[in-house]
Amino acid sequence: MAAVDVIVDNLVALWRIQTVRRYFPYFVKVSWGWTLLLLTPFLLLSNSSFSRSVSFLGRRLLSLVVATAIWYVCTETFFYIEDMTGSCYETGTMDVKEFTSKFTCRRAGFHWDGYDISGHSFILSYSALFIMEEIAPMASMKTASMSTLPKMVLNLLYVALNLIIIIWLWMFTCTSVYFHDQSQKWLGTISGLLPWYLTYRVWYLKPFSPGLPPQLHPKQEKQHF
Repeated sequence: MAAVDVIVDNLVALWRIQTVRRYFPYFVKVSWGWTLLLLTPFLLLSNSSFSRSVSFLGRRLLSLVVATAIWYVCTETFFYIEDMTGSCYETGTMDVKEFTSKFTCRRAGFHWDGYDISGHSFILSYSALFIMEEIAPMASMKTASMSTLPKMVLNLLYVALNLIIIIWLWMFTCTSVYFHDQSQKWLGTISGLLPWYLTYRVWYLKPFSPGLPPQLHPKQEKQHF
């Protein structure tokens, strides 16, 4: 228990640092970029070990396009809702200013108060689930014949993606504690869970879709070992 208390005290001290609290949202905002940076080469390497067909790899790459479209539509919708429900105030006096968007309000040095659905809860939950689905082929990679360099790169990307999942889950927990109210966090999280379910549990099972990440059937794995 003493060790746990030390960890908790250190974490509390970390979040009391104003610089950490100030720049934490900016790191989260580029989380989709980190996700794509690592996942794109992993997807190409892992999927090509099952098939080098251009049409197959093209379909699988479409999953990145679909996911990016989901990210863009959701975040833009959140911005729109915040603009439509907000007003601009002068910090301190709270006098209402005649600005109609968060961007112009903040650029003028004022404070915008609108219904801010948690984009952090959305992108962190969706990114973690998206990565989890797309790294699934690694379970069958032992049976694939790969040269040393591609296999080393694939292994490094796999480790990095698992670390990214841990980081996103940790940040999701921090967001749940320190940012937004409950309804904003719930809506953000549901916005991440719903498109994941509709794509990987419904649409990607259909013929006209990017398809699920390839994996060997258990019987095929036994034959290859």
